[in-house]
Amino acid sequence: MNAELIFVGTELLLGNIVNTNGAYLAERLAAIGVDSYYQTVVGDNAERLMSVLKIAFDRSDVVILSGGLGPTQDDITKETVAEYFHKELLLDEEIKADIAAYFKKRGREMAENNIKQAMIPVGAKALKNANGTAPGVLIEEGGKVAILLPGPPSELKPLFAEQVEPFLKAKSGSILYSVLVKVCGISESKIAEQLDDLIQMQGKVTVAPYAKLGEVHLRVTAKGNDEKEAKKAVKPIVKEIKSRLGSAVYTTHEEVTLEQAVVDLLLANKLTVTTVESCTGGLIAGRLINVSGVSEVFKSGFVTYSNKAKKRIVGVKKLTLQKYGAVSTETVLEMARGAAIYSKADVAVAVSGIAGPDGGTAEKPVGLVYIGCCVCGEVTVREYHFSGNREKVRQSTVTEALILMRDCILKNYAEKTFKKE
Repeated sequence: MNAELIFVGTELLLGNIVNTNGAYLAERLAAIGVDSYYQTVVGDNAERLMSVLKIAFDRSDVVILSGGLGPTQDDITKETVAEYFHKELLLDEEIKADIAAYFKKRGREMAENNIKQAMIPVGAKALKNANGTAPGVLIEEGGKVAILLPGPPSELKPLFAEQVEPFLKAKSGSILYSVLVKVCGISESKIAEQLDDLIQMQGKVTVAPYAKLGEVHLRVTAKGNDEKEAKKAVKPIVKEIKSRLGSAVYTTHEEVTLEQAVVDLLLANKLTVTTVESCTGGLIAGRLINVSGVSEVFKSGFVTYSNKAKKRIVGVKKLTLQKYGAVSTETVLEMARGAAIYSKADVAVAVSGIAGPDGGTAEKPVGLVYIGCCVCGEVTVREYHFSGNREKVRQSTVTEALILMRDCILKNYAEKTFKKE
């Protein structure tokens, strides 16, 4: 079974709204073993939507449409699909009552034009929407299936997960199972070289690399008649990847982020941490504090943007700043060591750099960043040269700071199992 996605809305074509529904639906279809080869975005025009529908049903078993189910005249998805199937629209009293109750709960009266949303094609199944006024619609006829979903992601996602996904699972007859292997500290080209035979292999299991900022994610996927069969095929491939890449693999759990992995490592080794930041202005601390439970290990965070702050707060020597400058190995080393001493933390990470667009010189260009990590008195400092705009340089610095923290902790402590591994 294969499914095609159609997203309806002129605002999508104009770029006024980012089509996050496309990524969500594509990912969910893949997870349940439904092939999907095409996605189309079309404006609020019945003639063009009809043309797209005809093309989609010529090559796909299931067509999923998102958007265009509102109460206004330019919401034409349901009417166009009904016309395609030669079906009349009739008022569904139960859906009408649901919409009225939705407004009443919020202390408002249902407008007359909302009745349009309760009009359902004859023989179709209405999919109740607990998070909005537009019900979904499911039409199954002549071996073809049309599924209409509301446009707002807060409405589409729960409706799809609760009502559409079980329906498609039952029809697909197979399932895709995948594991996401997350890697840091190794370039995509190096990983491709080390895993070339696995990435190129033909057969039941696929390995697909995706480059992220400072990371590479490898999705290992297999199709089977059930999850047990697919999982059995994936397991040895994941094991082989971990064997080849070693500690560069920081998790095989999709929900675990790099900062989560660092916090888990701190917790496992009962270490506390502090941050001292110049060009990143607190972004490293922010990433760590995003992690639930970090309060057990995070002691403090300092933003020492000026030289005066570097001297006063974390004890960088005046002579060091005069001789080497704020952006230097020597300054960052003293920042890391001083922050650790001042806060009595086991681990301290420090950054100083030139994020741009101004401030660079021939000797110290924009993108030059020094990152230091102190673990129980031992300091490691690395020099980086990042490219891109100010935001990209700062975000790259944050990611590399987390990677350096992880590397230094692993170097000084026996690697322990993360609580989510």
